[in-house]
Amino acid sequence: MSHTSGNILLHLIYSTQGRRPLIKLDFRNDLFAYLGGIIREMHGTALIVNGTADHVHMLVRIRPAHSAAEVARIAKANSSRWVHEKWNPKFAWQTGYAVFSVSESNVADVTKYIAGQEEHHRKHTFQEELVAFLKKNRVAYDEKYTWD
Repeated sequence: MSHTSGNILLHLIYSTQGRRPLIKLDFRNDLFAYLGGIIREMHGTALIVNGTADHVHMLVRIRPAHSAAEVARIAKANSSRWVHEKWNPKFAWQTGYAVFSVSESNVADVTKYIAGQEEHHRKHTFQEELVAFLKKNRVAYDEKYTWD
């Protein structure tokens, strides 16, 4: 059988450069929709894209032909260029990103979590949130390299 099949679900998280509040309300929804469009162009599905002024979460279903690194690179590069041209020439994403695999059975919970970002961040900073994700997923990290 030469047909490749898969159901690859990823939860991608990345912040603005320096975690500055660069994702303004006047274009936030457009940016999230644009990120979803980038995933569609890659023949994937953005199940939800949401975030706050300083970071974004994406739950995406991608094709086996694409790596998490490729999805993050393409989404960040194209959306950054779009924000530069349309809204803010000083906009930039952080260099890195976080990515976690999601099982089909957890899609509803992750979707609900991503949808509740504004509420969640009334109580927790992005840094607290990301460290909690890293610990929960047993990802080794070094604080001095986490916040570039």
